[in-house]
Amino acid sequence: MTSRLASPTAVRHNRRRPYYVHVESTTVRNTRLSYRALGLLTYLLDQKEGWQVRSDQLSKGEGREGREAIRTTLRLLAAEGHYRLERRRLRNGKVVMGTAVSEYPVEQWIKDHEIFSTQKDPAVPVVEQEDGTFFVEYPDGTLGSDGFEIDPYDDAEPPADPEPEPGKGLAEEEPPAEEQQPATPPKNATRTRRPRRTPAQKAADDAKKEAAANQKAEEKAALDAAAEEVAKWWWDDAEKHLGPFVGKTNGYVAMRGMVKKALEKGYTKRQCADALRHARKHLPSAQQWQNALGVITNRIVPNQSNGRAPYSDSATWGYQGDDPPSTPVGTTSTPADDLDDATFGVLARP
Repeated sequence: MTSRLASPTAVRHNRRRPYYVHVESTTVRNTRLSYRALGLLTYLLDQKEGWQVRSDQLSKGEGREGREAIRTTLRLLAAEGHYRLERRRLRNGKVVMGTAVSEYPVEQWIKDHEIFSTQKDPAVPVVEQEDGTFFVEYPDGTLGSDGFEIDPYDDAEPPADPEPEPGKGLAEEEPPAEEQQPATPPKNATRTRRPRRTPAQKAADDAKKEAAANQKAEEKAALDAAAEEVAKWWWDDAEKHLGPFVGKTNGYVAMRGMVKKALEKGYTKRQCADALRHARKHLPSAQQWQNALGVITNRIVPNQSNGRAPYSDSATWGYQGDDPPSTPVGTTSTPADDLDDATFGVLARP
């Protein structure tokens, strides 16, 4: 449905019924969403569309959780297709930041999150159209659906939003003084309904999802097998040369986890094996393990006349060789810490 914006930086609500806070049963029963995420999503859906989502404000007040907990929850909602940060290019040429919230999981948002969360700027760029709707602008310059549905209630006049309780949320905040609202599209403007998928298209999409899931499972199994191979070899080799392991009972599991993480970062099985021998510990500490990997890959010089070269985490976990390692299935680059704390207002002028 078309989101009625109180200002260009307002939250765009993706709702099917605009008369009350409505959360579908599929959302409530989604086991990937924590109770905290369900509560925060319901609270966001209950706010006016002039609202601006900020974790520092959401964490204030009695009974609220900390800012980091709010930010983590927003990232979970984004990954599950309920929330996203948008960089909006308006028809008048201005570029502003805003957020979008959906009462139900939007498959298109999930796909867009997988694409843009790996970018340097994780905000999803959207472009306003003549009828007031938005299209997503992808890295290759193409435009696609923003995931908002045509709602059967969309032609009805929405009721006035309820006034928030004093001191709650950000409903009392005014949009930036320099911002101007975009022109309201004509009431008789025609809207193009997106065609429904045919059974054949649905079957093809399901087949693609199943193939992707199978590939992901195969890659995960291969990664687990490689980590197990290196870990088992080292545990036997260390017992021969260093003696029996003395330490916590889950030492083998912890060591295998360290190896798996290194393999995910692009290190080879041979590099991991050489690093374990260099560390000379059944279970190296995190610092010893990363230092050993740095030495094996020539990122850290082991001996110098003036002492060991200082440890550099970015250098140790950086690219191996001339080309960057491919991102393993199931991993993404860490999104910006302030995903929900963008500066709202005009970012660029024509």
